[in-house]
Amino acid sequence: MTGSPLDTLRRIARAPRPPAVERCGMCATQVAPEHSHVVDLQSRQLLCACRACYLLFTDDHAHLRYRAVPGRYLGFDGPVLEERDWDELQIPVGLAFLFHNSSLERMVAFYPGPAGATESELDLPAWERIAARHPALATMRPDVEALLVRRGKDGYLVPIDACYELVGRLRTLWRGFDGGQEAHAAISAFFDEVRSR
Repeated sequence: MTGSPLDTLRRIARAPRPPAVERCGMCATQVAPEHSHVVDLQSRQLLCACRACYLLFTDDHAHLRYRAVPGRYLGFDGPVLEERDWDELQIPVGLAFLFHNSSLERMVAFYPGPAGATESELDLPAWERIAARHPALATMRPDVEALLVRRGKDGYLVPIDACYELVGRLRTLWRGFDGGQEAHAAISAFFDEVRSR
C-alpha cells in the first residue's frame, strides 16, 4: 500500500460515481425516470412504484395502507375559487392544493413555501359550496388527487404527486418573502406543463 490514508480518501472522493438509480419503494426494482407513485395513507409519504407494485393498489375501495396515484389531469373553465372562496376557506396565500385526507376524513389545503408544504384544515361548508358549483370536484379521488389553484387564475384537478413535485421545485428556488422571480417563473412554467396535459 502506498500513500497516506488521506491520499486514499482523496482518490475515493474523486472517483466517478455511478448515476443514481431510482428504485421501487416497495420491491426495490429499478424504475424508469418516468414512473408511477403510491401514497402511504398512514405516513402521507409518496413512494416510487414499479408497474407491478403500482397495480396492486389501484382499487380505491380496498382497505389497504397504500393507494396508487392516478395520472389524470382535468382543467376547469375559468377560476375554480372565486375571491370570496379564498377568504371563506381562509387561504392566506395565492397558491394552494386541496385534497380529501381520508385519515382525517376532511378536506385539507397545503401551501407551498420555502420550508415545504404548510397544512391547513378547510372550512367544510365553504368547500361544499365550491364543490356544488363544480360537479367535477366530486370525482376527485381521496388522498391521491388534488385541486391545484392560483388566486384569480386557473385551477386543475391533478395527481397528488404533481403537487409535491411543485413543492420540491419551489423549495430549491424560494427567495425572500414571496418566493422571488425564479420561484414565480417556475410556478408559471409548472402551470403551463399542467395545462398541456
